[in-house]
Amino acid sequence: MARYTESVCRICRREGQKLFLKGDRCYTDKCAIDRRAYAPGQHGQSRKKLSEYGTQLREKQKVRRAYGILEGQFAHYFELANKKQGVTGENLLTLIERRLDNVVYRLGLAVSRPEARQLVSHAHFLVNGKKVNIPSYLVKVGDVITVAETSKKSPKFEAVLASTEGRIVPKWLDMNKEALEGRVVAFAEREDIDLPIEEHLIVELYSK
Repeated sequence: MARYTESVCRICRREGQKLFLKGDRCYTDKCAIDRRAYAPGQHGQSRKKLSEYGTQLREKQKVRRAYGILEGQFAHYFELANKKQGVTGENLLTLIERRLDNVVYRLGLAVSRPEARQLVSHAHFLVNGKKVNIPSYLVKVGDVITVAETSKKSPKFEAVLASTEGRIVPKWLDMNKEALEGRVVAFAEREDIDLPIEEHLIVELYSK
């Protein structure tokens, strides 16, 4: 499967804002976008103003890269969101928030979404008691996500929990840190999504 393998800090610089792809590093003075707040590459500091299409495209790319979604997957999510009742842009973000890797990140069981995706792929989590290793798995209300028993005492999870101790779990999720168990109590609403996203630009892009 095609995946971006270069420095993820270049992604944040390309999009012009922090996407928190490096976990704790993003909150320190080592963050690349704090040091070099311009696009990477030879002409990064001299790029011209974006066209309307360019602005819409960048917004889509920003969301894709923040959540680690491939182009085909993203188009599929948009198609599903467009068929649902309600505001298409909000439907899209709610759908993406339901991805298992994102839920693991939101529960504080990974320091970043890329790490959450890796942990899910390595089968460290159960959903309703069954092992799930598909990061794009869409959770439902009532689903229970737990760390696999063989992984609970891993030094990796001890380090993760120490690193995410102060993270606020959104209200649509419930987390029991002692049991390393989270529950989906509702679907995310627009105000629960803290990334600065202008989803109407994505809708405009796909409506062309």
